Amino acid sequence: MKIGIKTIGCAKNEADMKNLEAILSKEGIEIVYNTDFADMIIIDTCGFIEEAKIESIDTILGFCSLKKEKDLKVIAVGCLVQRYYDELYKDLPEIDGLIGVTPPEKVAALIKSGEYYYHSEPNVIYEECHRIDSKPYAYVKIGDGCDRQCSFCSIPLFKGISKSRTIESIEKEVKQLVENGTKEIVLVSQDTTQYGTDIYGEKSLPLLLKRLGTLDGEFWIRVLYLHPDHIDFDIIESIGKERKVLPYYDVPIQSGSDRVLKYMGRTRKTGELAQLFYEIRSEVPESVLRTTIMLGHPGETQKTIKETFAFIKDVEFDRLGGFVYSPEDGTKSYGLPMTMSKEKAKTYMEELLEIQDDISLIKNRLKIGETFDVLVEEVWGNKSMGRSYHFAPEVDGCVFLNEKIKPGKFVKCTVKDAYEHDFEGEIVNEFA
Repeated sequence: MKIGIKTIGCAKNEADMKNLEAILSKEGIEIVYNTDFADMIIIDTCGFIEEAKIESIDTILGFCSLKKEKDLKVIAVGCLVQRYYDELYKDLPEIDGLIGVTPPEKVAALIKSGEYYYHSEPNVIYEECHRIDSKPYAYVKIGDGCDRQCSFCSIPLFKGISKSRTIESIEKEVKQLVENGTKEIVLVSQDTTQYGTDIYGEKSLPLLLKRLGTLDGEFWIRVLYLHPDHIDFDIIESIGKERKVLPYYDVPIQSGSDRVLKYMGRTRKTGELAQLFYEIRSEVPESVLRTTIMLGHPGETQKTIKETFAFIKDVEFDRLGGFVYSPEDGTKSYGLPMTMSKEKAKTYMEELLEIQDDISLIKNRLKIGETFDVLVEEVWGNKSMGRSYHFAPEVDGCVFLNEKIKPGKFVKCTVKDAYEHDFEGEIVNEFA
């Protein structure tokens, strides 16, 4: 059997599917990356926001339409299935299987046995990992689920409460990846600041980073998804000072308005958030700050939009991502009166991203003349593309290099020019 895997959604989904790939390969099943040659398509779905749900459904229907032309099985797995299993079972008779939020080993066992329909309580954690990664970076899931009750967020509905993997299992996976050539380990969870509270009784991200930093090999560690309500000094210090950990702080604040933050169920107000970012930059001057903003949540007005714009201008984040609120059934915000149309929120989002582009351009140009380590990821003709610590994979920009260098190598690079999202660099020397 030849299986193709399509991943939709977040980095945690990608980590799950990379493990599934490796397990299926060990079982003698061929994984194909051109789905034209597949006998079965496994689609890892996302159920977080409306756009992701639409993309998941469109992808399912797109592959199901191919069944008219060839013998093909289409199996949907993951978050959308967990959240809407009964509805999908009823409304998608053309699909061949539905498997909810289930560890990769269980998914592989179900596929091998021909049991393509499976739904139970969400099981988001697995300790045994089997990885085959072709990219220089890899996402490693340290936990999943969430104990927070943010008014807009549907994640706890289909992922359940926060659960952590053991340090030992994470160490084992990272060691395996590094031995196989991975150069950047990207730690992900729904809220990485809460890592370990369920199994060790306290926040254990600093301890995890210390342990991973002692592993042999030339590699970076990057941490994503730091919930602003739970960041403390130990976390700030461990990310900024721990060996091999990049001083990159991904802190999604969602809004720069106290009124909207209250509607969202967030704890820290804008004054506390501003102080948090001041502390990060004071403790770690070379830090990169990234955030995510949602516009259009119930309670949003022209006044709150202006407050968010002012907050962004005041803090001057290095990187910013944004999306527009969509009502999610089952959440506290669902059914609340909409105080701003989606179209208006989209217009404001375009304006916000323009503001951020101006900020990023100024901050990036300050790096001209400085020299940084760059992880090479791709080759284009006689040139290469990579990332310095300033850029997370897939969501940020990159460094364009003036020479052809093999992907997976580290080089020292001097920034010769800079734009809103990217650097242009000149290689000083290649060292790993």
